[in-house]
Amino acid sequence: MQQESLKTETQRHNFLVETDWLAEHLHDPHLRIIDMRGYVRNIEREGPDGTKVQDAHYVGARDEYEQEHIPGAVYIDWSSDIVDPDDAVEAQVAPAARFAEVLGRLGIGDQHLVVAYDSHPASQFATRLWWALNYYGHTQVVVLNGGLPKWKREQRPLTSTVHTYEPTSFTPVMQPQLRATAQELLAMLGQQGMTLVDARDTGQYSGQVRRGEGRAGHIPGALSLPREELIDPQTGTFRSNEELQQIFTSVGVVPEQHVVAYCNGGVAATTVLFSLAMLGYPRLTNYDGSWNEWGSRADLPTEI
Repeated sequence: MQQESLKTETQRHNFLVETDWLAEHLHDPHLRIIDMRGYVRNIEREGPDGTKVQDAHYVGARDEYEQEHIPGAVYIDWSSDIVDPDDAVEAQVAPAARFAEVLGRLGIGDQHLVVAYDSHPASQFATRLWWALNYYGHTQVVVLNGGLPKWKREQRPLTSTVHTYEPTSFTPVMQPQLRATAQELLAMLGQQGMTLVDARDTGQYSGQVRRGEGRAGHIPGALSLPREELIDPQTGTFRSNEELQQIFTSVGVVPEQHVVAYCNGGVAATTVLFSLAMLGYPRLTNYDGSWNEWGSRADLPTEI
């Protein structure tokens, strides 16, 4: 039992770093700190059928970065820099060449350890970068536990100086098993050995809330696990591995299964995938199109 606990803790440190560790390594030349702040701004209205409808707007927060950020951090806009502008589905991960160009231009290369942070309550933009980097074969990436809010609460240093690095080379090596298309997910539905997790809030999962012009409900067979449940509401940090394991086990998400997660745009789902990765779950996939795609396509099945 003690050996298993030690192994779990070691795995966690490969994914999550604390504010005191980052404070000690701010000037490490091997490090690249990435500010991933941004928002999903929802405007709610009543639909013609009386249901609540959310119109979502994906935006970055470059202005907030320019006002203050962790020293040495560079900024990536989750809503524009690392997405595919030519994809009909909003917020899909950027193609390899575009992704590599953005990172290389910012001075993020194959040799660097990336530390991602944001100010989201569930760190979903930082975990989105974690997932995207892993998708392109770069596993040297960690997330700052508690993000900028914890850093500020502890009165750690901030700056408005925009740091720049010499451009470098980032080599994308795609890991296709980490990302599922709608057709691939459709083929998996109902199969033994696959667990589907919906990371959206319970209102959207149940169909009481509808996003935009898409349909209400969820993908057939999906389990509901809002990503906020993985965060300690008192500290804003990820729950302990023991707590996370209890949460996943309680809803039937077990290591033996191939776990596919989705949300609206493949972003909140990465908080779930990140938490599972910390626990050592071996087969984790993001349905990147998520409900933005599935809910808008009449040829794909839904349930409420």
